[in-house]
Amino acid sequence: MIVDFYKFQGTGNDFIMIDDRGEDFDTEDSVLIKSLCERRFGIGSDGLILLQNHEEFDFEMIFFNSTGEKSTFCGNGGRCIISFAHLLGIFNKNCKFMAYDGMHEGSIDKDMVSLKMADVKEVDVREDSVVLDTGSPHLVKLVGNVKTINVLNKGKKLRFSKEFGDYGINVNFAEVNERISIRTYERGDEMESLSCGTGSVATAIALYEIGKIDDKEINIHTTGGELKVSFNHDGKKYTNIWLSGKSSMVYSGEFEC
Repeated sequence: MIVDFYKFQGTGNDFIMIDDRGEDFDTEDSVLIKSLCERRFGIGSDGLILLQNHEEFDFEMIFFNSTGEKSTFCGNGGRCIISFAHLLGIFNKNCKFMAYDGMHEGSIDKDMVSLKMADVKEVDVREDSVVLDTGSPHLVKLVGNVKTINVLNKGKKLRFSKEFGDYGINVNFAEVNERISIRTYERGDEMESLSCGTGSVATAIALYEIGKIDDKEINIHTTGGELKVSFNHDGKKYTNIWLSGKSSMVYSGEFEC
């Protein structure tokens, strides 16, 4: 079978996108998905995303990490599938779609894509970190100089610590200076990502929760580019959370499986 694919990126987070509205793709073939995501022998990406039909909404997003396993929600992947659905003509400016953590809204204006995230009801503030779930579980840790942090070493230790068990956690190292900068160790891929959407949202909320920032509209600098996070806070939970940034198609092609 010949499968058409599209390669999209959102601030350096890249994904293989497949129009699977006919549900022909074998979602159980983790070996194939892993091989497609492999950067030397495959197409190369941080993950693979299927766009499928949904009874109530414009489409459904099925996300697999680069190891071939179905995973939790991905913020930059969510922004990229909005771009992909727009390219396919599924919607004009605004959309609603289903994902791992529920329904999301999205909008697009040229290459700027905005994604509404799920509400955050619990934020666990600890002595030296903050833990919360923004569609995927995240730990946020403040550092003095994010550029000098050994993300792979320190991130791996926290990600595999006994507290978080086999499920693990994503780890964000954040520096608050003239700008907010983060670097993220992503579980599943087990590597540093150029950008992490759910991590950027987690960092913005964590910094607000501990009083390091007082704005509810925040620019986050990632290695792959700038993301904007905005939200409402009623003193208990975070709502109307939006993640915005650029997204674009890199190229398209086909493979045989």
